[in-house]
Amino acid sequence: MSAPAATKRVVAWSTGTVGRHAIAGIDARPDLELVGLWVSNPDKVGQDAGRLAGLDRDLGVLATNDRDALFALEPDAIVHTAMTDDRIFDALEDLCVMVEHGINVVSSGPVLLTFPEGLGMDSYVDRINRAGEANGASLHVNGIDPGFANDVLPLAMTSLSQRIDLVRVSEIADYSTYYQPVVMRDIYGFGKPMEHVAMLWQPGILTTAWGPVVRHIAAGLDVELDPELEEVVERVPSEVDLSTASVDIAAGTMGAVRFQVVGKVDGVPRVILDHVTRTSVDQMPEWPQPPQGGGCYRVEIEGEPMMVVDFVHHGEDGDHNVSGMVTTAMRLVNAVHAVCDAPGGLVLAKDLPLVTGRGLVRPRVGAL
Repeated sequence: MSAPAATKRVVAWSTGTVGRHAIAGIDARPDLELVGLWVSNPDKVGQDAGRLAGLDRDLGVLATNDRDALFALEPDAIVHTAMTDDRIFDALEDLCVMVEHGINVVSSGPVLLTFPEGLGMDSYVDRINRAGEANGASLHVNGIDPGFANDVLPLAMTSLSQRIDLVRVSEIADYSTYYQPVVMRDIYGFGKPMEHVAMLWQPGILTTAWGPVVRHIAAGLDVELDPELEEVVERVPSEVDLSTASVDIAAGTMGAVRFQVVGKVDGVPRVILDHVTRTSVDQMPEWPQPPQGGGCYRVEIEGEPMMVVDFVHHGEDGDHNVSGMVTTAMRLVNAVHAVCDAPGGLVLAKDLPLVTGRGLVRPRVGAL
């Protein structure tokens, strides 16, 4: 039996829809110790981390918005789950500073750092790599999508292949219970007039956000893609008035979308990222469907053999959007030791060793 891993001292960075689950996950692992918590909301300063995470008990760690005080704790790692979609460059600066302070970081964003090659982020990547070379600190950005469902999982499946013609990775989901108003309203444009071009549908944005998925898979397969990725978008209006967790959607405004980012070799599609996003389960029945209600991540590999895996998840309350936040958080939390042990600089998912939920098998709270 292998020796237990040395305990890592961890700071959690945010208490939002992902961050609260990260705090619970850090607390659940016997080889991690929560020593600090950063919050952006001044009303949360001084509150206990356990209460902010919804654990109904104190963890003995009080929230602060003083990042220098948290750096002074000299933690082994920061679990960074702060919102980055609407502040990408500020977030990149934050992550660079963390690594420059000699602190290992696992982060849920910006997602372009899952595989930043060709995205014009060289100045930030160079800073991260220079700092890591000097002080040994590493940065790993991942989650569930972009993340495990479309980098680790498909690449692991390709280990069963004799010949690979096409890899397609998909998210097929109903977002009606997904609570992220900024993402749903401003970034996707749900509930906006159909003529409104939200952030995601502006040329090149999908390549920036999900292109790293396509290029990451290609790199893992040692495939050189054509320089330009193809973006395909089909947006449709809602036929009825809808009320979702994040935004009200009037009939005739944007209600569903399917988009693809396609990587080709000599003009032939070889890697495809496919997203089917509904705000009601009965929208666009002709689009790909999950094997059961809610949603799934799907990996399809054409070649020899032909393979399909549907990764379905839901929380104990039955909701797949809640469990999406949990899986995002836990992919980061469970990777802390591997990232701390990795060479300094930016660490890609394809280069990490096997990450498991070590130490998480235990009786449920309240179980006899």
